[in-house]
Amino acid sequence: MRWKFLALLAGGAACANAAQYPLADAEALMFGDVETITAHGEDTLPDLARRYGLGYEEILRANPGVDTWLPGEGTTIVIPGQRLLPPGPREGIVVNLPEHRLYYFPKPKKGEIPQVITYPVSIGKMDWNTPLGKTRVVDKRKNPTWSPPESVRKEHAERGDPLPTIVKAGPDNPLGAYAMRLGITPGAYLIHGTNNPIAVGMAITHGCIRMYPEDIEGLFPLVPVNTPVWLINEPVKVARVGGQVWLEVHPPVDAEGQRAEIDIEAFYARANAALGETPAAIHWEFVLSTLKEGSGLPQMIGLEMDPELLPPPPPSPAIPPEPVPAQSPAPPPDVPAQPAAG
Repeated sequence: MRWKFLALLAGGAACANAAQYPLADAEALMFGDVETITAHGEDTLPDLARRYGLGYEEILRANPGVDTWLPGEGTTIVIPGQRLLPPGPREGIVVNLPEHRLYYFPKPKKGEIPQVITYPVSIGKMDWNTPLGKTRVVDKRKNPTWSPPESVRKEHAERGDPLPTIVKAGPDNPLGAYAMRLGITPGAYLIHGTNNPIAVGMAITHGCIRMYPEDIEGLFPLVPVNTPVWLINEPVKVARVGGQVWLEVHPPVDAEGQRAEIDIEAFYARANAALGETPAAIHWEFVLSTLKEGSGLPQMIGLEMDPELLPPPPPSPAIPPEPVPAQSPAPPPDVPAQPAAG
């Protein structure tokens, strides 16, 4: 099983396991492949996720019923590498929280085709949610030290895992080898690496955006200070691609970063905005099943229809004039009596 739409460009060593794709024009809304592979030996789904540039929950949702830790020799594994672009500007960094995914739009040089580079990420957990809105990268640090806030130190102490006031750079530093600070206050929100890569793709952080070590190493030199960053919450993406209507659904996250229910009314609003004035035939039963499943795999849910080929509306039936209700004749006026003829 393989659906190919745009060729994967070689990202080079700097892009590590990131997927880098060309955006040839403003209509390039979908890119990448969905493919299948065969598990071997001691493969685990988290191992395969990291190998193919996916996050933990991303690969689990695409492979329901497959054992996470021992898929088994010969098991078919779906690699969900196809996706729709998130809404919003194609500039800087966009992090879509329900996807657990970061998109980076490097500024193209004159004559170059715009590109998008995408990586899986972890986001904030309950009570430590990742804030929404526009910000920017205000600082970058290689081999950063970490000064855990008092609330985090208290949490660790309650678990019997006390933290020092300063964690030096090295293998025990949860920030990894690279960190980019965002201009969000109060607090200290970072895009950073990790010393626990198996958790990339979960809602598990204290509000930061966490990446695989090789991914942050690839992204770090590409992103200058002052790069804009959009943190968005778009669980449902709809796009028209080549005369087809596509839908991609991820489990929504609420204000605390926890899984929430799909807002059907909000979906209809998104669908109408994506379809615009173009008529389309939509398979609504498939839409509802896709919304409930929330697999993250783009699904073709309908076809655009050429307005010129639509049958003309039936003529309006002739409406006869309303009948005038019958009226009783008016009584004759009083006529004076005439003398009888002689």
